[in-house]
Amino acid sequence: MNHTVPLDTRNEIKFIASSQEYHYLLKWVRLHPAGFYTVYPDRRVSNVYFDSHEYVAYSDNLNGATSRSKVRYRWYGPSLTPDAGALEIKCKRNLFVWKHIFKASKAPYSPSANWARIRQLLNSQLPLEAKKWLEENPLPVLINRYNRKYFLSQDGKVRVTIDDKLVFFDQRFKPVPNIKYSANNPVFFVVEFKFDQNDRELASRYIQTIPIRISKSSKYCNGLRFLSGK
Repeated sequence: MNHTVPLDTRNEIKFIASSQEYHYLLKWVRLHPAGFYTVYPDRRVSNVYFDSHEYVAYSDNLNGATSRSKVRYRWYGPSLTPDAGALEIKCKRNLFVWKHIFKASKAPYSPSANWARIRQLLNSQLPLEAKKWLEENPLPVLINRYNRKYFLSQDGKVRVTIDDKLVFFDQRFKPVPNIKYSANNPVFFVVEFKFDQNDRELASRYIQTIPIRISKSSKYCNGLRFLSGK
């Protein structure tokens, strides 16, 4: 698929830490000299991650490929099954990150629907470009859910999201969505700093005192490694 870097790319820096450090990190954000404030109400985020039968997206992420992408269907709110949302293609080339978003106004799900039917319902709402991504990544691998907090610096240049209460549901070899049996979920949370490529130096100054370690793996990659016992 086309990985041409668009002009409106952003940079992302991700950190991961034990949930025991959650309140300490939250305090660090709220007392930061950059004046981070809540810019959006907390939301429950759910994703279905799709991959190829060869797990190319997973392998590329794990191996640190400089050009890679992942395909997920995302929705917000309490629904455990896919609700109205969007198919998102998240692309990365070196430090640059961008997304293609294709909205689905209707939930691609009906009671007792299997994954083949869910893909069919989703496909019916997608343009050709999005359908191609789903064709190349037809395998539902996992569903993850988490709570997300949103912050923005006073200068409006650096965004922070904090994801906690992560839950993973293995979808491999499941004909229908598995939303009943979650894994023995790891107790960690994820912090991401997101900023325009021109503000990288500023963001680096904001981040330099963060008391947790950087992570190079995505929630998809970490989740699949966890489900696989690695």
